[in-house]
Amino acid sequence: MAVAKTPTALGTEKIGKLLMQYAIPAIIAMTAASLYNMVDSIFIGQGVGALAISGLAITFPLMNLAAAFGSLVGVGAATLVSVKLGQKDHDTAQRVLGNVVVLNVVLGLAFSVVTLPFLDPILYFFGASKDTVGYAHDYMVVILLGNVVTHLYFGLNGVLRSAGHPQMSMYATIGTVVVNAILDPLFIYGFGWGIQGAAIATVISQLLALLWLCKLFMNKEELLHFHRGIFRMKRKIVMDTLAIGMAPFLMNVAACFVVILINKGLQRYGGDLAIGAYGIVNRLVFVFVMIVLGLNQGMQPIAGYNYGALQFDRVDRVLKITIYVATAITTLAFLVGMFMPRMAVSIFTTDEELIRLSVEGFRITVAIFPFVGFQMVTSNFFQSIGMAGKAIFLSISRQVLVLVPCLIILPQLYGQWGVWVSMPVSDLVASVIAGVMLWSQFKRFKRHAAAQA
Repeated sequence: MAVAKTPTALGTEKIGKLLMQYAIPAIIAMTAASLYNMVDSIFIGQGVGALAISGLAITFPLMNLAAAFGSLVGVGAATLVSVKLGQKDHDTAQRVLGNVVVLNVVLGLAFSVVTLPFLDPILYFFGASKDTVGYAHDYMVVILLGNVVTHLYFGLNGVLRSAGHPQMSMYATIGTVVVNAILDPLFIYGFGWGIQGAAIATVISQLLALLWLCKLFMNKEELLHFHRGIFRMKRKIVMDTLAIGMAPFLMNVAACFVVILINKGLQRYGGDLAIGAYGIVNRLVFVFVMIVLGLNQGMQPIAGYNYGALQFDRVDRVLKITIYVATAITTLAFLVGMFMPRMAVSIFTTDEELIRLSVEGFRITVAIFPFVGFQMVTSNFFQSIGMAGKAIFLSISRQVLVLVPCLIILPQLYGQWGVWVSMPVSDLVASVIAGVMLWSQFKRFKRHAAAQA
């Protein structure tokens, strides 16, 4: 499917056609990214064992924390590029590209240097036991050594998408999935590297994609490309990038804290296999969440550009279409969880107890999922138009304001079941909050549109 060659088409082309052009490549890319993680889990579960799945789940908080710093720069820069292109400020958009590279290198290195010396104590704090800490340690050492590569890859891929090349962004993501799927069995089974082999495959696949992205940005015929002068840090660009990226940053930090509470609660009331069950459910739910995130990524440059161009009717239209599609996707997750959970979880393991725990957890987790798509789109929408404060509030409303108290109180009353049920409760409350905020914003858009008319 052809994509408009110039970013200005974002302000003139039909919204439905634009959303398809931008969202379909992003959805394919994000689905591929979720399969990327799932492939690791499947090979680890089938090739290393049930406890290795639990060890992998222990790494989720640290992975979320690393992703938080990556999204702080990457998401903020991608949104800023969209808005600046909408304002025809091409020079600033160029400088955002250069600052993305420098910021990601600095933050990526700093995160690895700080965490590597204290890795085992961190993993024990996250819920590891003597039986699972070895798996988690082996996996995270490799991931942390390649952290800069990961940050640069995701940051540049986001900018590429916002610069009018969603298909190229999709190709980069699909490339990582294909390479990872090839290397995983080779390293895990062929070389006998176990869970560490899966981590090595992950870093190598991202490195190859990063090299390809760098080659694209060296093309001087592109509107945004690498050239001398753009890598000098500009205080306003850095602050604007970090302000916009603060919402996904806080969301990932909150997710880190939340997964720690989940792991600790499941470890206390269910043991290592309960954590493994959460790891499986997390991977399954992640597929649907990533599809919605891909849809959001397709919406982001359209909403950002038209908001910058003061075309509020187009902003309103793209938001509504995105909400409808996202709701359909998360409803599908609900149906899978209700009617075919055993089939889904069995691809990760043959351990009957782990399958039983995963089926129970999956059904509870997706109980309110038809509402989750709406909440996710609303949070991303405020971020897309640069309203960082509202996006931050929506991001933390589910993870912190509701879910954390539930995870502290309900497990004490209902044990392992209380950990699982905390998730749908928080989803429902957060969706109500998002609805109220979006309704208020719609009223403001209508006033702006009336004033323009």
